[in-house]
Amino acid sequence: MKIRALIVDDEPLAREKIRTLLAGDPEIEVVGECAGGRDAVNAIREHTPDLLFLDIQMPELDGFGVLQQIGRERIPVIIFVTAYDEYALKAFEVHALDYLLKPFDRDRFETALGRAKKRVRSQRTDDLNERVVSLLTQLQERSGGDWLERLVVKTSGRIYFVSVDEIDWIEAAGNYVELHVGSRSHLVRVTMKGLEERLDPREFVRVHRSAIVNIRRIREMQPWFSGEYLLVLEGGAKVTTGQSYRPALRTLLGNPE
Repeated sequence: MKIRALIVDDEPLAREKIRTLLAGDPEIEVVGECAGGRDAVNAIREHTPDLLFLDIQMPELDGFGVLQQIGRERIPVIIFVTAYDEYALKAFEVHALDYLLKPFDRDRFETALGRAKKRVRSQRTDDLNERVVSLLTQLQERSGGDWLERLVVKTSGRIYFVSVDEIDWIEAAGNYVELHVGSRSHLVRVTMKGLEERLDPREFVRVHRSAIVNIRRIREMQPWFSGEYLLVLEGGAKVTTGQSYRPALRTLLGNPE
């Protein structure tokens, strides 16, 4: 009987790469692909895959959110696909869980796949599920006290990192956010709300439904219409505040009148 695999990644090229690497394997049947976490939850419930290639960083519902929603009794053997930080990679290793760090090559892929096949064939998933649950708990506990330090930028098949302290301000852009870093800008697929929750509130403040500002970059606050402000940032960028976000801004900036 073939091993039923499901591929979950928000990047079409990433899904295509995994699908291509699996294409020549007679032991694997790809039962589906998903571009987001919510679709993945439904697909896992429908197809009950034996093996899951799971991207961690996805908009709206990330890989860990997927696992929380499906419940421990439905967790298959997982190969995490990630550009995550060093701490998370160490956590995967401690819990003996396989991961593919983007960008990965065929040899690394084959090594992870070989281990996964043995786990599926052994049909001993209880211990593996316990390790997944333990990993989720550990990362959740850490996230409660540690704020995001860098963001992963994916473009033209390349992956690189932007330190959050380099960001001047962040602008909503549909299903993405646009990071303004000096004269450069980068699109990242994440929601404003999700990103706001991961940023240190002592360093970043949401001043408008479409804007989050690095407090250290605010050079000047000018009175604007209807009691709002025009924020002038280092480098000359100008961002207007929204009425519902005014209290947070005033508190963080020493209650200016």
